[in-house]
Amino acid sequence: MATFLLRRLGLMVLTLWLLTLIVFFAGQILPGDPARATLGNLAAPSAVKALDHQLGVDRPLLDRYGSWLGGLLHGNLGTSYAYQSAVEPFIRAALINSIKLAALAFVIVVPLGILGGVIAALYSGRTLDRIISVTGLSLSTVPEFVSGIVLLVVFGVELKWLPVTASAGANASVGQQFRHLILPAIPLVFVLFGYIARMARAGTIDVLNSDYTRTAILKGLPRTTVIRRHVLRNSLLPTITVIATQTGYLIGGLVVVETLFNYQGLGNLIYKAAVAHDFPMLEAGVLI
Repeated sequence: MATFLLRRLGLMVLTLWLLTLIVFFAGQILPGDPARATLGNLAAPSAVKALDHQLGVDRPLLDRYGSWLGGLLHGNLGTSYAYQSAVEPFIRAALINSIKLAALAFVIVVPLGILGGVIAALYSGRTLDRIISVTGLSLSTVPEFVSGIVLLVVFGVELKWLPVTASAGANASVGQQFRHLILPAIPLVFVLFGYIARMARAGTIDVLNSDYTRTAILKGLPRTTVIRRHVLRNSLLPTITVIATQTGYLIGGLVVVETLFNYQGLGNLIYKAAVAHDFPMLEAGVLI
């Protein structure tokens, strides 16, 4: 066990180091000059050169990587080019916002996806199974920006049932935050519902065909008892694993949704940093 844990720890450290290489050098090869982006197109070349020197952009690439990696090891994510202040407070605030949106999406889609998958498995090959499967597959193929725009127009602009922006304000209550976040959470539910439902359906069908399930049925146990005590407990383990793998996507990969609904989350922060050539903010956001 000790050897296994040490091997896994070594692989984790190696993976994180390779990730820092990819994140840093991918950020550096992006086109554009951060000093020019900060000062504007009409700035004098001498001013741009001076700001490049101040930001350290004119230093050798490996030297900058070494300084950046050393800062990371000491808990320093760097200094933003655009804001001229530490990156960490911006990342922390954006990460908290993204976790709120991801948590709401999870609370909605996980029960719905599992319930849909279990029902589809119980009626495998019948009409209800086909309806759930086709609906889930159809929803998962719709891009977030398409479903998000439709939801905005219908429920935000035409019906005016929900706010068109996701940000509720610093002093908003839990109810107000929920009302603002429900609209951007729905496109995420659409994307993940079919995936979770398919996994739950496949796991449930496997368990329903297992020997211990058939034995429980032959012993005369009620169908609901068999499903609750035997089927669900064993069939949902692969589904839970799949759900856990979506955490990174829901926290950091919501660039389109957060930008569309003007939500100050991690995905939106990464997008704005890329547009502004704010490489320390971009690299820290992607790494987190």
